[in-house]
Amino acid sequence: MSTAPPSTLSPSQVPVGVDPSRPSVARIYDGFLGGNHYYEVDRAVMDKISAAVPEAVHIARGNRGFHNRALRLLANQTDIRQFLDCGSGLPTAENTHQIVQRSHRDAHVVYVDNDPVVLAHGRALLAENDYTHMVEADIFRPSMVLENETVREYIDFSQPVGLLHIGTMHHYEGDGAVEVMREYIDALAPGSFVALAHFYDPEVEELTAVAKRIEEILVSGPLGAGRFRTRVEIEAMMPGLELLPPNATSGPGLSVADEWWPDGPRLTALSESARCVAGVVGRKL
Repeated sequence: MSTAPPSTLSPSQVPVGVDPSRPSVARIYDGFLGGNHYYEVDRAVMDKISAAVPEAVHIARGNRGFHNRALRLLANQTDIRQFLDCGSGLPTAENTHQIVQRSHRDAHVVYVDNDPVVLAHGRALLAENDYTHMVEADIFRPSMVLENETVREYIDFSQPVGLLHIGTMHHYEGDGAVEVMREYIDALAPGSFVALAHFYDPEVEELTAVAKRIEEILVSGPLGAGRFRTRVEIEAMMPGLELLPPNATSGPGLSVADEWWPDGPRLTALSESARCVAGVVGRKL
C-alpha cells in the first residue's frame, strides 16, 4: 500500500507516447543530449529554454555526467549487482546497464518508465540482454514499481539495491516528493545506495535568477512541471541515508552535478546553468 500522498498530475507526469502535439520530457532531454527522437513541439520548448538561458543544455549534460560517474562508483566500489533505474528515459549513450555490466556482466538492471515511446525503444535495445528488463509503471507511485511482477522477479529487496532517480523528482508537483522517496528507501535493504539528480536552486542571487527563468518556462508551459529546489529540499528526499562526500574537498551532501567526483581537473569555469543541477548519493545503513 502506497503511503505517498496523492498528487494532481502535471502534464509532464502523464505519458505522452507518440502524440506529436504534446511535448515530452524524455524527448526534450534526449534532444538536449544530442539525440533526434523529438518532434517540433519538443523543439519549441527547447528553443524557449535556450532563448532564456543559452547554456541550459549544460543542465542535461551535467545530469547525465553525474549518472555515469555515480554508476561507475557503485559498480566498481560496492558489492551491488542489481539496479532499479526509475524514469530511465530514451536510450542514449552510456545507459545504466552498459555501465554496470561492463564491470559485472551478470548485474541485473530493471528500467522503469511509463512513456510508450521510451518503453518501445528500451525493449528493442534490450531484446537480447537477459539481465536487463523494462517495466511500465508510474515512478511517482512507488507501490506500482515495488510491487511490479517483473521488478519482484529480478530485484531481490532482501539484498542491497542501487536505486536511481536521475532527473525525475523535479517533475513531481506538490509537497509529496519526500514521501515518494521515503517509500522507495524504506523498501531497500541495508547496504543499498540511492543516487538522485535534481534541478537545483543554489540560493545565490544570479544563479537563482537562472533557475527561475527555466522553471517559469517549464512550469507555466505545456510540460507543467520542472521545479528547482534548494539544498535543504533536495537532501530531505534522502531520509535516513548516510550521504557520501561529493568530492575530496567537500563534506557529505549534494553538490553541483559536474563537481560530484569529476573525472579530472576542470580547465574552464562551469556555466551558470551547469551550477543549477545537483547530484547526491546516499547509503542505507
